[in-house]
Amino acid sequence: LRGRSRRFGGGLDVVEHDLGGGEVELGEFEALLLGGIAERIAFLLLGAAGVPVFSMMRSGVSVIAGPAGGFIIGFAVMAFVTGLISEKYGYSFKTMLVASVCGTLGCYILGIGWFIFLTGTGVWSAFLLCMFPFLPGDLAKILLASFLVSKYRGRLIQG
Repeated sequence: LRGRSRRFGGGLDVVEHDLGGGEVELGEFEALLLGGIAERIAFLLLGAAGVPVFSMMRSGVSVIAGPAGGFIIGFAVMAFVTGLISEKYGYSFKTMLVASVCGTLGCYILGIGWFIFLTGTGVWSAFLLCMFPFLPGDLAKILLASFLVSKYRGRLIQG
């Protein structure tokens, strides 16, 4: 499945967490679906180097260091945690569901913590701004990624 990530990769990463924008985050879906930490790190490096891969076609270290930067870095955490759990315990729907939820929680912890640190916002306000609006979409992505990986992973790896 990771071998296919290069084929799907770049186009899915363009949309990221945009606080207040309510955009669909396909980079997060890709991190759940493919679980490739190397690709996430390459994505961060490309964005830091000036390639416009972050939300609203932004780039640069200032975006990563900004209020949404914890979520951008959190996608790497999400990919690592999701991949680690699924590689250790298998790729059944239940396992992928647990792995995806844990990965998403890792992204939220880093993202919300970063946001609170940079903005001085209270925890509840940060939840209202950074988490609650995204939960329905995140749940849909977790369910879809878990289903797709559990159902089609073997076919994608075999060719």
